[in-house]
Amino acid sequence: MAQTQQLGPPPPGPGLPPVSSVTDVIEQMHAFRASWPVTDGLAVFNRVYLAVTEEIGRRIDGGDFPDRRAAVTLDVLFAERYLDAVDAAADGRRPPACWRPLFQYRRHPAVRPLQFALAGINAHIGHDLPLAVVDTCRALGCEPAGLEAEFDRVGEVLVLLEERIREDLMPGPDLLEIADPLTHLVGAWSLERARDGAWSAARLLWGLRDLPELAEEFTQRLDAGVGLVGRCLLTPWR
Repeated sequence: MAQTQQLGPPPPGPGLPPVSSVTDVIEQMHAFRASWPVTDGLAVFNRVYLAVTEEIGRRIDGGDFPDRRAAVTLDVLFAERYLDAVDAAADGRRPPACWRPLFQYRRHPAVRPLQFALAGINAHIGHDLPLAVVDTCRALGCEPAGLEAEFDRVGEVLVLLEERIREDLMPGPDLLEIADPLTHLVGAWSLERARDGAWSAARLLWGLRDLPELAEEFTQRLDAGVGLVGRCLLTPWR
């Protein structure tokens, strides 16, 4: 049976202090970066996510988000789910199903850096983001529609960085890369579609908030489905 995922904000794991600001999140990710080898698949994703979080932090400080409090709350609760998954694995507990492929394959020599990055983004956007939207609505006492502007601006940062990630981790294209099966694998995954799916899942979960059994079942199915996509993205290549 899939592991039950709580819809409320996750408590900090025993190995991590609680985060309360975007600065705290960035500090945690810098700590991970310092302690993991650069070839570690989780470290590849962490570098990508750190760049995204730093850019979002700059934009929040620059007044690019219409509601600063909502933007900070969403960003922190979103990040906490990644931090909690890392802490669960480090503590010997099972992380959510969406994250397990990345933890299982993080040191596989035949998985390429771009695959690690996309698998982490897939888990975090496809599963963690809709739950973070619900967490934020509960924390702020608002409906998902009240967060749509902040959600869209976060999505804009992610989409802008996706192209750079692909270029940095798999330069091209050239004739060899066009023929490379990896090109077709990663080309089948879209961050924009994943983001749209996350928003729909968040709205559905919010609509099920008074039906906890259905909400739990949907969350489990979402977790398992995102994990399956992640496992496909991490197909080893020789």
